[in-house]
Amino acid sequence: MTEDNIKALVPSIEGFKMPTFDQIPNVGLYLEQTTTFLNEYLEPLDGTQLTSSMISNYVKKHLIESPIKKQYSREQLAYLFFIAISKTVLPLADLKVLVEIQRKTYTTRIAYEYFTEELDNALKYVFGTQETLKKIGRDKTEEKRMLDNIIMTAAHKIYLEKYFALFHEQSDG
Repeated sequence: MTEDNIKALVPSIEGFKMPTFDQIPNVGLYLEQTTTFLNEYLEPLDGTQLTSSMISNYVKKHLIESPIKKQYSREQLAYLFFIAISKTVLPLADLKVLVEIQRKTYTTRIAYEYFTEELDNALKYVFGTQETLKKIGRDKTEEKRMLDNIIMTAAHKIYLEKYFALFHEQSDG
């Protein structure tokens, strides 16, 4: 593929932006509403979408808390965004450990905001729309190092999937 072809990958993620913590509804969403809300944001990132049965499975495996009166909260949606991205590069057992570590070290808001900033940073870097990775956050903890590696791995995987999809599209066409 040529450099121009590789640049053609950029528009596929250019408009992608995770919602801020405050943009996540705080009214409680039913399962189908939760799935729709999450997938509207995740759609540009192939392979990250969630189904209702996947979300129910995450509840059964205690990755997220059970919904209250069948409604999912802002915090649960934030965890589901993290799980949706991370499930592409880690098994659920490891994700469960990470969620437990996060709960002991940072609030959901702080962890989610760091996650979304770092994901945006990594995608821009991997897709070549930014030359260097920005330094995000002041803490240099092992937990943040793990999260940074998960995010960078997911960003590379997203890039490769889009690259090969474009490659196959061009070879078939």
